[in-house]
Amino acid sequence: MVDHRTADKARNNCSEEQTPDEVSEDVSGIIPQDVNRCIIDSGSIISVGEKYTVQCLTIIGQIEGHYILSPQNKTTKYEHIIPQLAAAEQSEQIDGLLIILNTVGGDVEAGLAIAELVAGMTKPVVSLVLGGGHSIGVPIAVAAKRSFIAKSATMTIHPVRMNGLMLGVPQAFEYFQRMQRRITSFVTENSSVDAEKYNELAMNTNELVMDIGTILDGREAVKCGLIDKVGTLNDALCALHKMIDKEKSRKQKKG
Repeated sequence: MVDHRTADKARNNCSEEQTPDEVSEDVSGIIPQDVNRCIIDSGSIISVGEKYTVQCLTIIGQIEGHYILSPQNKTTKYEHIIPQLAAAEQSEQIDGLLIILNTVGGDVEAGLAIAELVAGMTKPVVSLVLGGGHSIGVPIAVAAKRSFIAKSATMTIHPVRMNGLMLGVPQAFEYFQRMQRRITSFVTENSSVDAEKYNELAMNTNELVMDIGTILDGREAVKCGLIDKVGTLNDALCALHKMIDKEKSRKQKKG
């Protein structure tokens, strides 16, 4: 029989913004519905196994930046993701991070901010693209130390776009070019695709009816060097576990 006081305490702990250390300590005492509450509130959960403690972080829907999107949109809020990444990097309890993406893209600045944090982590990080890793989701996917994509998943590569009113002046086009160079530079530095190939994919006019760009399925994304390997959840976890074992061995030798 569930102690309602314990359940209330777990629910309150979950609703507050806990650090991964605190969640990992409490996770064994949280009943299943409270774990679900944590997933709903933060899009993240910490899995405590016999050998590994892994934080699973989801990037879903549209990546929300400085402006709040309508309630009808599925969104990933960067103000939720950034503190979790910083906390996971500092946590001694968390061994590695699994990032699962199914995103249509979104705010460029927010997406690049998340990608830069992921790329700068020393913890083992593996990404898995399911469904789609489109637009600014591409830098986030390649920022991990090891990236996977499902066979049925796709990634859309296109140049930077802007919604709403803009001035048709040379400065505006220069801004777009500079923004595109930032994205291209990050992607090429964190994957095996070169800048010429990436720009060719982004500026393709023969594939999308209402836009320019390219849609890559799982095998094509691997073939062009954007993603490391086609794989499933099990493949991504196995790769993450191997990276964790290697990191633990390195620390033991150093100690």
